[in-house]
Amino acid sequence: MRVVLRPMSLADYPEVLTLWRRTEGMGLSDSDSAPALARFLAQNPDLSPVAFEPDGAVVGAALCGHDGRRGALYHLAVDASHRGRGIARLLVDYCLSRLNALGIQKCNVLVFRDNDAGADFWRHNGWSEREDLRLFQRVLG
Repeated sequence: MRVVLRPMSLADYPEVLTLWRRTEGMGLSDSDSAPALARFLAQNPDLSPVAFEPDGAVVGAALCGHDGRRGALYHLAVDASHRGRGIARLLVDYCLSRLNALGIQKCNVLVFRDNDAGADFWRHNGWSEREDLRLFQRVLG
């Protein structure tokens, strides 16, 4: 099966959100609303890919951004019926090549502690787990 990748647009939101909602290990919040995604995409143009079948169905997506120093990948998802075909790797390679072109030299990904399949994917694809850091977060507003 061949898929086509292109940058995500807000028009993709309904289908991408549906994909994210049915992906195990995915955490969604108010930060994933259409207005929040619009801000993210505007701040990080052409960095977040969507994978489509030839008929136009969304089968994968990833959010990618950076802060000027480090890249970050969020919400990498491939439809369960399309896994094992290299689509996730294509999505990640898309993100990393665009970050690299912008001069970003490192990229981070967050994985829920109980998402063993996700952690296995990242390890299998050459990513190293940092055990020297802790994540702290504060909700604003």
